[in-house]
Amino acid sequence: MNVTTHGIRIRPGSLADAPAILDMLDSAVAWMNGRGNTEQWGTTPYSQKPGGVARVERYTTENAPYIAELDGKPVGALVLDSGPSPQMPIAPVEEPERYVRLLVSDRRYAGLGIGAALLAHAAEETRRAGVELLRVDCWAGGGGELVAFYERNGFNPTDRFLSGDWPGQALARRVG
Repeated sequence: MNVTTHGIRIRPGSLADAPAILDMLDSAVAWMNGRGNTEQWGTTPYSQKPGGVARVERYTTENAPYIAELDGKPVGALVLDSGPSPQMPIAPVEEPERYVRLLVSDRRYAGLGIGAALLAHAAEETRRAGVELLRVDCWAGGGGELVAFYERNGFNPTDRFLSGDWPGQALARRVG
């Protein structure tokens, strides 16, 4: 299903979108590093991290990827799954859920609501699947800006966790 919001079109993704997603991830790492944030995703471009390319390819073939486009150009990506990554130290839930495994937008289009549009799409896809719970985890370091972004988009903080020395926050949103 294709959805258009504020000029942003959201469509299902595929393996063919992996290079564009990797490009967005690489530019996000550079953007974060440029702002002094080297802890969230490190300093190595995502496409050069061990397993980075394979992970994105798995996201586009084993999960539910969605691509946000503006004028036909990919400007954001969302990957939904049925639960968190097994490596994340997050408490399981006792009900069906959809889980945001990846949310990234092209920083050249910052401020256009791409992330918010993708999260609204995730909520709609979750609802359409007859599931009431949408969860996500994110980096909780820095000034908490990423946690605040998810809160502005209807999520409530649940569990704080550490993955090594990486501070994380799980958040949940009821969509039913």
